[in-house]
Amino acid sequence: MEDCIFCKILNKEIPTEFVYENEDLVAFNDIHPRANTHILIVPRKHIETIKDLKEDERDELLVGKMVLAARDIAKKKNLDGYNLVFNVGRSAGQIVFHIHLHLMSNG
Repeated sequence: MEDCIFCKILNKEIPTEFVYENEDLVAFNDIHPRANTHILIVPRKHIETIKDLKEDERDELLVGKMVLAARDIAKKKNLDGYNLVFNVGRSAGQIVFHIHLHLMSNG
């Protein structure tokens, strides 16, 4: 998606330091953090919202990998407690329409 800021980050059109990266996902610090630690976990596959996920193994695995990546990042950063949040749709606070998982902690 040519106007998607996360796709531009994934394509290295916008320089961003990744705190985590594998063949399916990247993670980076939110530029408008709402907690001491606020990391976005973003799949390389462009999917606009959770509502657009397909009921197939591929998308199910992708979302599972996002949660496991959040767990691994939190462990690496020694976060005792944290929140994982998907905002789904504009009325729920979704600003960028490329699914992403917020990992937030004040610990």
